[in-house]
Amino acid sequence: MKTECTAGQLEFHGLGRRVVVGQFDGGKISSDSGGLLLREVEQRTHILKRLANCFTDHRDADQVEHSLESLIKQRVMGLALGYEDLNDHDTLRHDPLLALLSDKRDLSGKTRKRDQDKGCALAGKSTLNRLELTPFDADAASRYKKIVADPEGMDDLLVDLFLEAYDSTPEEIILDVDATDDPLHGHQEGRFFHGYYRSYCYLPLYIFCDEHLLCARLRKADQDGAAGTVDELARMIERIRLSWPKTRIIVRGDGGFCRDDLMVWCEAHGVDYVLGVPKNSRLKAIIAEEMAQAKSQYEATEQAARVFRDFRYRTRKSWSCERRVIGKAEHLAKGENPRFVVTTLSTEAWDARSLYEDLYCARGDMENRIKEQQLALFADRTSTHEMRSNQLRLYFSSFAYVLMQTLRRLGLNGTSMARAQCDTIRLQLFKIGAHIRLSVRRVRIAFSESYPYAHLFRQIMQRLQRIPLRC
Repeated sequence: MKTECTAGQLEFHGLGRRVVVGQFDGGKISSDSGGLLLREVEQRTHILKRLANCFTDHRDADQVEHSLESLIKQRVMGLALGYEDLNDHDTLRHDPLLALLSDKRDLSGKTRKRDQDKGCALAGKSTLNRLELTPFDADAASRYKKIVADPEGMDDLLVDLFLEAYDSTPEEIILDVDATDDPLHGHQEGRFFHGYYRSYCYLPLYIFCDEHLLCARLRKADQDGAAGTVDELARMIERIRLSWPKTRIIVRGDGGFCRDDLMVWCEAHGVDYVLGVPKNSRLKAIIAEEMAQAKSQYEATEQAARVFRDFRYRTRKSWSCERRVIGKAEHLAKGENPRFVVTTLSTEAWDARSLYEDLYCARGDMENRIKEQQLALFADRTSTHEMRSNQLRLYFSSFAYVLMQTLRRLGLNGTSMARAQCDTIRLQLFKIGAHIRLSVRRVRIAFSESYPYAHLFRQIMQRLQRIPLRC
């Protein structure tokens, strides 16, 4: 039997004799109520509050309805919850849960000045867009875009948050450096075709220490992958050594970072390095005997075989001095697979096999961190025309990652999700249906009774609540 349909009602396939209908009239229900965990992290670290301090707001305070801090929180929290596009915020501005995450006092938007804005607690896409597109030379006389970003301040904040993540001074840290592609599908400023990636792209530089992000620098693709690495390392290592003067620092990267200027700088500043070396005929000739041994072992066992050689080496032109190189002579089912690394670490501290297999190969985990930020937190959403605004979008994504990683470190450590990636955290912990009731004295959030991870959620909240609030 067919029922009469009211406006906006959705009819689904029936269940036996019962009709199944639906409508978007459930009231103030949010699908992101688990994002309150991020708010608890923010209350204890002030990551986004300090990010807001990296901007200068030239707006007339008497005309401002959305504070700079609330705009930053709305944008970054939105990325963490999975909303990559500014257009999403024209609907999200009605969401009292996101307003709560942005620390808006009026969660319902009833006190907005203009009638057309009433009921919208948050900023729409146009206001957030001005935040991203403000030029560096804007001031109070500018017409619309008046919130100026301080990139140097954001760079320093990333390093400061890294330093604060340690309870005690570490004996050693490893800074992983890598470049990746950020494909472009328009005619953005700085757009170039990169032959290796076979696309028009940017070539951002990333620096991580374990899971901690210290640098995300957007660069044009018409340059060497290692360009600017020395400058980035110099500024952050100077800051790190002010807090940890006795900590050993090791720089680790693939063959794209085997550049003499980088190695010379490290040697001059007491920084160790482990870098891949692009193979060539001279290097292959040096480990020819080891390659023969590896081939013999493979033929005898039909299992992958590795033989290592430790030697001194200098290129004919590009290197300024002789250095320690480790050669890996490997034979696989598909044939020979020689690899080389150059290092300042001594043979007493690291033998050839351990240095390659245990130290150098561990750099591969950094690639997972880059993918995590690009795929789950939309670091590749660089679709504005100007490069500076695309760099600002990369900053927002970077601080969304730092916020998520801080939740992982403070709240998820010791739980079944201690190593979960950002998209898994979002799916299992943030995407909880909840009904929101507002009154003068209370914001009551009624979570879904059928949420399958309620016990884990309570456990994480208990962990976070044991951490003192930041003043």
